[in-house]
Amino acid sequence: MIYTGGTIGMFKDLKTGSLVPFDFSQLIKNIPELQLIDKKIDTISFEQPIDSSNIRPHHWVLLADMIEEHYDNYDGFVILHGSDTMAYTASALSFMLENLSKPVILTGSQLPIGDLRTDAKENIITSIQIAGSYDGDVPVVPEVGIYFEFKLLRGNRTVKASSEHFNAFDSPNYLPLAQSGVDLKFYKSRILSVPDGIFNVHKVLEENVIVLKIHPAITEAYLSHIVNLTGVKAIILETYGSGNAPIQDWFINLLKMAIEEKSIHIINITQCQKGRIVPDKYETGRRLMSIGVYNGKDLTTEAALTKMMYLLGKKLSKKAIKSAFERPLRGEMD
Repeated sequence: MIYTGGTIGMFKDLKTGSLVPFDFSQLIKNIPELQLIDKKIDTISFEQPIDSSNIRPHHWVLLADMIEEHYDNYDGFVILHGSDTMAYTASALSFMLENLSKPVILTGSQLPIGDLRTDAKENIITSIQIAGSYDGDVPVVPEVGIYFEFKLLRGNRTVKASSEHFNAFDSPNYLPLAQSGVDLKFYKSRILSVPDGIFNVHKVLEENVIVLKIHPAITEAYLSHIVNLTGVKAIILETYGSGNAPIQDWFINLLKMAIEEKSIHIINITQCQKGRIVPDKYETGRRLMSIGVYNGKDLTTEAALTKMMYLLGKKLSKKAIKSAFERPLRGEMD
């Protein structure tokens, strides 16, 4: 179990009444139910646990390093993480951990572990059960997932949907991998198969990727500023509906210039919570496709961003990046 920080790691000091960091060396003492799990549980922590709002790509590399270092010694991994950026971290790790053949389950909580009504204990206990679930010698969930409020979701399909309900996460375009009730039920047909290749960790991520949400008040000056920023390698366009955006000449011409003259990768994803890009459905979508904008299909913003960061870090040709981006690599798109 790897502790990064976040609400789940807080505990109420009985003397002062204030919230203090949880001592994970005392995990069994504070969650005695873990003694019922037939697994040896070791814990490590970030040297300085952080609020997930402060997560940066180098923290993803740190997590990948930890998993790589201990990969052969454990059946699975549970990452305790703040909920605000959990979907970004899960998406990033899904791409960084190539040929992953063991469970990597992220979880957290909406209330601190010491709160009377906390959701932390159930989330931790079930995440550990999932990470340790094997069918013989084969892990049941050989992929990166997020477990929260009785559901296991594919990490790179997940978005944070609520800041105040225990059911904080949703997977808009993909069904849960497992659900916890009286029984822990796995939906094996939805879970990735164990890959054939050798486990490989990618630690180079390109950070010069911009997410740009299209809206009716967007201006030529603003878009011109974005595409002319020094160092920009890719722009994730959050467009309307099934992939629609303005088709005024200034809008299309600026994107075309960015693609052809600056070699900026531009990706079309929907700003709708559910659905996918259908670029040839309307003229507005066809115009984007005609100038070389990539089809992001049903990617979440989190997955689109981290997938492009990963692909750019591999130093592939522009053609190879487009080809890889528009096909599923880790079950992130249909």
